[in-house]
Amino acid sequence: MTQSDPFGFNTPNDRRAVPTLKVHPMVLGADGEGLFAAGIADMDFRAPPCVREAMQARLDHGVFGYETIQPGLIPSLTGWMERRHGWQIDRNHILRAPNVLNALAMAVNLFSGPGGKVILQPPVFFDFLNVLKENNRDAALNPLVLRDGRYEMDFDDLERKAADPATQALLLCNPHNPVGRVWQEEELRQLAEICLAHGVLVISDEIHGDLAFEGHRYVPFTSLGPAHAANSLTCLSPAKGFNIAACCGAFTVIPDEGRRAAFLEANSRLTVNKNNAFANVAMEAAYTGGEAWQKAALSYIQGNAALFSDRLAQMPGVEMTPPEGTFLMWVDFRGLGLEPAELTAFLRQRAGWGVTRGIAFGEAGRGFARVNIACRRAVLEAALDRLEAALGGL
Repeated sequence: MTQSDPFGFNTPNDRRAVPTLKVHPMVLGADGEGLFAAGIADMDFRAPPCVREAMQARLDHGVFGYETIQPGLIPSLTGWMERRHGWQIDRNHILRAPNVLNALAMAVNLFSGPGGKVILQPPVFFDFLNVLKENNRDAALNPLVLRDGRYEMDFDDLERKAADPATQALLLCNPHNPVGRVWQEEELRQLAEICLAHGVLVISDEIHGDLAFEGHRYVPFTSLGPAHAANSLTCLSPAKGFNIAACCGAFTVIPDEGRRAAFLEANSRLTVNKNNAFANVAMEAAYTGGEAWQKAALSYIQGNAALFSDRLAQMPGVEMTPPEGTFLMWVDFRGLGLEPAELTAFLRQRAGWGVTRGIAFGEAGRGFARVNIACRRAVLEAALDRLEAALGGL
């Protein structure tokens, strides 16, 4: 760590010293040790010092019996959201969950029926579709439209899908994974009006809300007004913004009293309402003392994004959608004329990149790849050098 890098973002961290999914053979393959590991959505940076200190203090206490949540946990969340995003959350609307995907799956189960339709906006996080398949719901696809290098919602098609009586909910990704859009208030409001008019519940995954880039503002869905808030359920977690995915939980914000009661009953029935002392301590510490770290991490990621964009602009056959947030870059390799399997092989074998295949996000991702750039800048520069050399050999 140096004065110019007080949190050590340029310091190497051996991810293989612990059973890290990002570099595990189940992700990279048995022969993937030398790959640029850019597939799993977490950062290579150490968690904020305040988080590590709080967890160490809890460890030093030495007693790990059953616990209630500490009184500061929910206020730490509401305080962070108000300070950082101007969002005033009624603490009575907040329930806890083990993780965001668990909350999404529970919401789909509770507020749509078997065989019912749930709207997705591909290319979108692949686990959205998995949640629907595993819970016997049908996906009503409302693909995003790539126009002049920027993804937009197709509201005419959304209106048609929402008007179908079988459609009961919409899974919103705000900000969007993988295309990096930070949805503007006007876009969210138009979506909200359509869903409200047709009785379609908006289930919003806002786990990347703390990662909006400079010049873009994360707009919480429930901030659109009481009627839209009542027709929504929002999933939150500090997992992405503070890089504590393996040691934290999640929260659901459910303004509607009836839906909140149903969710609370399901939490109890499925016994997913237990407490993890370290998760609770990590989350409270992040929200109360992690702001300087989080802002510095976001600035570093934006620097990586600028480098990534500038370098790709010099490479023939490769383009990218300008990111507005997240540390996940959506790269368009269609100019290379490769089929998905060929593209994966090229990136892996020629460029040494282990990324997430675009086709995993739906047919709209054919020819694309999602690349995680939350790593040391030197690692990113070396990966870009390898890609440039591989392209030169085509």
